[in-house]
Amino acid sequence: MMGIDVEDLIITAMSRKNPQEGIKLRLTLARKYVAEAEVYLKKNNSAQASEKAYKVAEEAVKALSEKFNLQEYQQAVKEGIWYAYALGSASASLSKMLGEG
Repeated sequence: MMGIDVEDLIITAMSRKNPQEGIKLRLTLARKYVAEAEVYLKKNNSAQASEKAYKVAEEAVKALSEKFNLQEYQQAVKEGIWYAYALGSASASLSKMLGEG
């Protein structure tokens, strides 16, 4: 669908009214992606498993960005979409804030 992530659009819209609900939904979605990655690994489909693992990381960054009300989160809510550069920037901000290891 033209590269549009419908689930993300819905969660971002919901987060405008209730950020806590958005965080919960993102974590639920991340758990779903973990389960799907495990299924693909059992089928020896590493390409699909890595796609799902990426989605887990993406949802974790978005959830933490919401929790800490990062500028990148505020921009995503304002624009109604998360851009790849914003995910990278949010990841770097979270790494500085929370520590790398």
